[in-house]
Amino acid sequence: MQVSDLKLKVDSSQEWVDCVISNFDEFLKDHADCERKASSMAMSFVAKYPDRTEIIPELIHTGIEELEHFRLVYKIMEDRGLTLNHSIPEDLYVKQLLKHCHSDREKRFRDRLIIASIVENRGFERFKLVSENIQDKELAKFYHMIYVSEAKHGHIFVEMALNYFDRDEVFQRWEELAIIEAEILNGLELKPALH
Repeated sequence: MQVSDLKLKVDSSQEWVDCVISNFDEFLKDHADCERKASSMAMSFVAKYPDRTEIIPELIHTGIEELEHFRLVYKIMEDRGLTLNHSIPEDLYVKQLLKHCHSDREKRFRDRLIIASIVENRGFERFKLVSENIQDKELAKFYHMIYVSEAKHGHIFVEMALNYFDRDEVFQRWEELAIIEAEILNGLELKPALH
């Protein structure tokens, strides 16, 4: 099995797509929040694991790339007369996923990387759906660029984990957490948000 063979266990619903497309301004605001959080998450790995020198350059690159995505989303928001949320709402999807991390420091590190991969893979899937369903050609092109980037990030975090953990262990844990992710996703309230 290859990293690219790792697949999410459930597809996002057409109802989610319809909700996003019909409330696109709200989705943009949430997207901006998600890019800020993704950049912070990459840099938090650097802060918490400064001894993991093999992955720090990639984490820095990912953090900068996510921040660049935030800049681009904010430009679209500005053009539409939208402002950022005053505070970033709690992400119940990610919070519920993180509850399934091991408490052991090493295994928690592994699980955090795998969860980051799963979250990025879900972002890829959902941004791709937005790109394919939105009528505005410029926005469709923009979201195509975003989902291609998210696909790469999904693989990067698994590759990072493989620096430190056995391949079978990483892939098995990815599968376990992907099943949990599907249950969490199916239980989420439908709203114009990435999660």
